[in-house]
Amino acid sequence: QVQLVESGGGLVQAGDSLRLSCAASGRTYRMGWFRQAPGKEREFVASIRVSDDVTNYSDSVKGRFTISGENAKNTVYLQMNSLKPEDTAVYYCAAQILSSRPYDYWGQGTQVTVSS
Repeated sequence: QVQLVESGGGLVQAGDSLRLSCAASGRTYRMGWFRQAPGKEREFVASIRVSDDVTNYSDSVKGRFTISGENAKNTVYLQMNSLKPEDTAVYYCAAQILSSRPYDYWGQGTQVTVSS
């Protein structure tokens, strides 16, 4: 069982930056960030493979968001720059324990609101 605790959400203006953090209670294989806007389905944002820091991004955030990890603290970060109103959503951290498993563990979510 892995518990995930997110922090760092808030209300910002378009063009501002924000950094989200997610602390895991144990080791993971891959950690990811997802988001869900009102009335929309949850969508993938970014992921990082813990062993070698290989990252993946959705096209909508590529070049603006950066995911990074601090293995000693079992923590991942999502640095979000040049935020847009369409980035407004609840952001969820998720953990994949094995490569053969889906994202089995999820955080409680943190709200990010970007005003125009």
